[in-house]
Amino acid sequence: MEYRKLGHTDLEVSAICLGTMTWGQQNTQAEGHEQMDYALDMGINFFDTAEMYAVPPRAETQGKTEEIIGTWFAKNGNRDKVILATKVAGRSGMKWLRDDGSATEQSAAHIHEAIDKSLARLQTDYVDLYQLHWPDRPIALFGGSMAYKHLGDEINRIGDILETLADIQKSGKVRHFGLSNETPWGIMKFLHHAEVDSALPRMVSVQNAYNLVNRIYELGSAEIYHREGVGLLAYSPLAQGYLTGKYQNGALPQGSRKQLFDRLQRYETPGADKAISAYLALAEKYGLDASQMANQFVTTRSFVTSNIIGATSMEQLKLAVTSIDVELSEELLGEIEAIHENAPNVCP
Repeated sequence: MEYRKLGHTDLEVSAICLGTMTWGQQNTQAEGHEQMDYALDMGINFFDTAEMYAVPPRAETQGKTEEIIGTWFAKNGNRDKVILATKVAGRSGMKWLRDDGSATEQSAAHIHEAIDKSLARLQTDYVDLYQLHWPDRPIALFGGSMAYKHLGDEINRIGDILETLADIQKSGKVRHFGLSNETPWGIMKFLHHAEVDSALPRMVSVQNAYNLVNRIYELGSAEIYHREGVGLLAYSPLAQGYLTGKYQNGALPQGSRKQLFDRLQRYETPGADKAISAYLALAEKYGLDASQMANQFVTTRSFVTSNIIGATSMEQLKLAVTSIDVELSEELLGEIEAIHENAPNVCP
């Protein structure tokens, strides 16, 4: 396993991060424990979760994923072997995360409540990386047009959010902070506040979607990594399973996320099927497993700190983890770029 610096911190995280969002809904506690055992044995020291997991978010399953991780720590006594990341929800209509039934936002009260509840579920007294799951301002998220549309002014301002995070950091509950589903403007604004006021924490990472059919991170945020050191924690490297080929020609595998939840419209845009088919054919041409090619493409980008993989079966997990051993030739990478140029970012 390869290890990389997490921003400007002294933490070395594995180039592959174990994603956990299916645990507690598609996966049982025993299956979650089995995945963590395997990941740790394979050299993965970086786990990612969130207060709202399992996904899709429901009141009945909220917090279950963190609880599964917590029981694994309690059983094995190995909290010190894992760099643990979790997230606090941004502004949303979800009213089951907070004790008073209010919709989520990143106010001081909400953030303090969220971290305390996450720590209790995780059975730990600190988190290594605490991420703002999505911005606390009205912007389009999770697919759709790449064009910015002004939907109003933010409610909890970035400076206020950072002051709250600084308080939590001083308490010892969190070591470092990161962003998620954030825009280039948002990343730079958070960095600017920390530069102006050294008492505020500096963001060390951003967790955004990145895969062969969604490379919009490259358009504005990749430069931020090279100039500011805020690395990408890439999620959805397989485009929610589409880049494995399992949904080709209208297939709907029993137990798949699309069959269970029908939530994959982000990867069903005009032009998506053609581009995905081209990548699948390319993998076949080079004798590679399509999922491993897609994962290794993400892992080997210069601005990626860690590739967040996820699986509902051990077979899927082993393919994802061992993708780090797959070699992508310059010829293959050139053909990937040719497909991308003909069908750029069809699934933003």
